[in-house]
Amino acid sequence: MTARILIIEDEALVAMELRFVLEDLGHEVVGTVSDARSARQLAAETEIDLALVDIHLSDGPTGIEVGRELGQDLGVSVLFMTANPGMVRNGVAGTIGVLCKPTDERAVQTAVDYALRRREGRPVEYAPPELQLFG
Repeated sequence: MTARILIIEDEALVAMELRFVLEDLGHEVVGTVSDARSARQLAAETEIDLALVDIHLSDGPTGIEVGRELGQDLGVSVLFMTANPGMVRNGVAGTIGVLCKPTDERAVQTAVDYALRRREGRPVEYAPPELQLFG
């Protein structure tokens, strides 16, 4: 399945690498943004299936709230990607889980595949081991 994916990441090299991985997998990256305001603006203007969200953005630790808004208010599937998974230890309403950084291409691929299968309501046997699911 080809998905429309938003990358919310303030580290330019990480965002670029994610874009390449996702595009190589056949997905459309609808945008790469580095702060909460830009993420909200793009989400309001664009149809998004999945968002990969860092917790610490260029405007501070705003990723958690952006992820919650995308998931609960807009129906976007949300995966957090962070080096600080303890910040979302108790889960975030409307989101799927967290992928710890640094990560590799295979982990991104399996986590994205898992999230998209769940979004489509397709059977999911198990979550990839790198993906910590929320309740």
